Amino acid sequence: QVQLVESGGGLVQAGGSLRLSCAASGRTFRTSAMAWFRQAPGKEREFVAATTWSRATIYYTYYADSIKGRFTISRDSAKSTLYLQMNALKPEDTAVYYCAAQENYHGAASQRDLYDYWGQGTQVTVSS
Repeated sequence: QVQLVESGGGLVQAGGSLRLSCAASGRTFRTSAMAWFRQAPGKEREFVAATTWSRATIYYTYYADSIKGRFTISRDSAKSTLYLQMNALKPEDTAVYYCAAQENYHGAASQRDLYDYWGQGTQVTVSS
């Protein structure tokens, strides 16, 4: 089992920045990739960004087109922590942001069902 706890959400004005963190614990040595998803009210949970993790042999990242150039996913494997730096935030970025972890290797994938563990989410609200 892997436990994930997100933090760093909050209220910010359009154009501002936030950095989300996701602390992983438990059997993190089994983690192959991690990702951020988000869910706005009344919408499906959507992919934001993903990165391979220490169990994978190749390190790479993958981003949704809607946030490319504004958000950066990064990791600190020694601390078992995943980050999402969000710049130039827009009101449409308002959502609950979730961290996810993958055991069996599928790469830095965008499909929700390829991730085995999920955090409880952190709210990000961007005012206009």
